[in-house]
Amino acid sequence: MAEDNFKSDVADVRFSLQRFTYVDYAVFIMMLTICGLIGIYFGFVNKQKSTQDYLMGGRNMKLVPVCFSLVASFISGISLLGTPTELYLFGTAYVFSLFGAVAMSLTLGSTFLPVFHELQITSVYEYLELRYDKRVRIFGSAIFSIYLMAWLPIVIYVPALAFNQVTGFNIHIISPIICSVCIFYTSLGGLKAVVWTDVLQTIVMVSAMILVIFKSTIIVGGINEVLRRNWSTDRLAFPSLTFDLTERHSIWSVSIGATFYWIGNIAVNQSMMQRFLALSELKSAKRAIWGFLFGVFVIVFICGYSGLVAYAKYYECDPLDSKLALAKDQLLPLLVMDVFADWEGMPGIFIAGVFSAALSSLSTGLNSMAAVVLEDFWKPFCKVPTPKQSQIIVRLVVIILGCICFGLVFVVEKLGSVLQLTMSLSSASMGPLAGVFLMGLFFPFIDSTDALCGGIIGLLSAWWVTAQSQFAIAKGLMKYNEKIRFTNNCSYTFKSAVIHATESSSSEVPALYRISYLWFTALGCIVTVTISCLVSLRTSNKVKRDIRTFAPAIRKYLNKREQNDFSMDEKSRFNIIPEAFN
Repeated sequence: MAEDNFKSDVADVRFSLQRFTYVDYAVFIMMLTICGLIGIYFGFVNKQKSTQDYLMGGRNMKLVPVCFSLVASFISGISLLGTPTELYLFGTAYVFSLFGAVAMSLTLGSTFLPVFHELQITSVYEYLELRYDKRVRIFGSAIFSIYLMAWLPIVIYVPALAFNQVTGFNIHIISPIICSVCIFYTSLGGLKAVVWTDVLQTIVMVSAMILVIFKSTIIVGGINEVLRRNWSTDRLAFPSLTFDLTERHSIWSVSIGATFYWIGNIAVNQSMMQRFLALSELKSAKRAIWGFLFGVFVIVFICGYSGLVAYAKYYECDPLDSKLALAKDQLLPLLVMDVFADWEGMPGIFIAGVFSAALSSLSTGLNSMAAVVLEDFWKPFCKVPTPKQSQIIVRLVVIILGCICFGLVFVVEKLGSVLQLTMSLSSASMGPLAGVFLMGLFFPFIDSTDALCGGIIGLLSAWWVTAQSQFAIAKGLMKYNEKIRFTNNCSYTFKSAVIHATESSSSEVPALYRISYLWFTALGCIVTVTISCLVSLRTSNKVKRDIRTFAPAIRKYLNKREQNDFSMDEKSRFNIIPEAFN
């Protein structure tokens, strides 16, 4: 007891770790400055001469920077901070969801990309009008817009919160600074500025994470000690082999369920597909898929290992139960401030890396929304603008939506436990959209009414199940078993830790609402396809027969007469590229 009197209180230790020197600020500001200069270069020196230049980089972007951009755009600050926490709490089963990424890559390269690339579309939702009609196109564009506007404020808020936690800097000051820089270089430089800033941001992000895990591993005692401590608490584990859909990470959810998740978030997501379509050749676009997949593997393994090394570092004194870390996503920032206490500039590099991930996701989102607003909401309903008017419209969209996203950060801050609900609902939104696209590619008998009915019912179903699931978690009715943690050798005093769940508890919640989060996208997709097939049984079914809108594998089964059953107007609208399928 007398010994405890000499120990510091946890609040004092937490405060002592909030060190952000002038060197750290200089590193952070330098990264933002370089991003702004890239925007100036592509806005004033290497000017965008047309809307296609602004939105698609003139469709002649280079392979390597596009691969960097795809990785940077997909790995947001949420992923960068959330993945280490996932492995810290639940173990390595999550990493096996990369099986779904591999399956998605194979599907994307053999179906989505050949069709989209041949049609030379700017917005992927243009495909829905060619295959179905304008109603379905608006439905798809609206889902994407809702998804993006719910996700982007969280992308800004999470790293801003991390910055606040390691520096004490007011979140309401840093958020507008970040948004302003991003709006500046995105509105000025268009896709080229976004892609080249993504290259810089990816390098900063990966470098920061590698430095963190390298020094942390040395402090712990080497890789063998990291693995030993995680093995002893069952963190190095494979997904379970059960057929139970409520199992958080089973072999089926990380393979089949994750495949639907990745298709929903990549193949039918304008933010991602816009970069694939910015490449001049289908061959380059297919190579970009594998470059992107390799980058995702690297990032997930680096972030995942950082979670394992964090556990090894805090093996005898868990910062969550001791309240040294006030939020779960504070684990990685805490590790950085602890491990690099004597390295000036290193916390600045790490925070720059986290914000790099956020900036890349935000700039990608704003650029893709500009394309969707112009192509899917403006041109179909208003007078087609001149090239100069189009450039003004897309820049205004970036500025206005960027300001709206900043405003929504204040809403996100008040959501509390509903934050996870917002993220889950936005993810579930892409399942029905994936279903509509997959039916368009593979089911020649589905028409626009079928797809629209299925999409609406699938969307409502996915939202309902996801909302009920997340509300149950928020109320404490659903708890997932976390791996064991210890607080038996802390060097500071703290109040008794809250006991965390060691066994799943959800008996009061219906089984449908207890399914793994990896099945939400699949649920929406399956409901959409099922309802659409049932509606297609009606006698008044009318299907468009533009052969270009079907997957290459399906075309040979279509009647040759039907292959030519589209008007000369439609033929002249796009450049047909037969060699794309050779």
